[in-house]
Amino acid sequence: MALTLYYRPGACSLCPHIVLRELGLPFELARVDRQTGKVPDGTDYKDVNPKGYVPALKLDGGEVLTEGPAIVQYLADLKPEAGLAPPNGTIARYRLQEWLNFLTSEIHKGFSPLFRPTTPEDYKTISRANLEARLGWVEGELAHRSFLMGETFTVADAYLFVLLSWTKGQNIALDRWPNLSAYRDRIAARPAVREALKAEGLLK
Repeated sequence: MALTLYYRPGACSLCPHIVLRELGLPFELARVDRQTGKVPDGTDYKDVNPKGYVPALKLDGGEVLTEGPAIVQYLADLKPEAGLAPPNGTIARYRLQEWLNFLTSEIHKGFSPLFRPTTPEDYKTISRANLEARLGWVEGELAHRSFLMGETFTVADAYLFVLLSWTKGQNIALDRWPNLSAYRDRIAARPAVREALKAEGLLK
């Protein structure tokens, strides 16, 4: 199998990168240059993914899959015995999708105004408060479980870990939420996570 993950260091593409390493699947990394929009072979990334943002996953036959939550479910289903996603058709799978949708719409997109230099400061203040409210809710959900789905690490945890890594640069103090802080540290210690961070130049 020849999978290629298009990524930018520390972006949401880090989530499928972690998942690939958790699964032990063979893959290649293609870094998308933030300034030029090119990949290492000189291709314009928009020729790969017209949306222009990462991640994108090129499959064996040349098809390209985009959108992180779709990509990580696809990957998990390539190796179901790893348990990174519950079986299709089960209520547990829909719970996983419930988490992925929440993370995408309520937390991931909540960071978008904070990353844009053109966003007015008063709107950034509102966005930050909304994010903190959502993170506070997740803090409560983690009070009696190790991971989002219980005691098993899933693709949703890889996603939340990446989102939590963005808080530091946006003046959101994660240490006010002890469960989230411990959760982040627990995931950061996973070998596959450390390998992904090192490969992206985010960890020495």
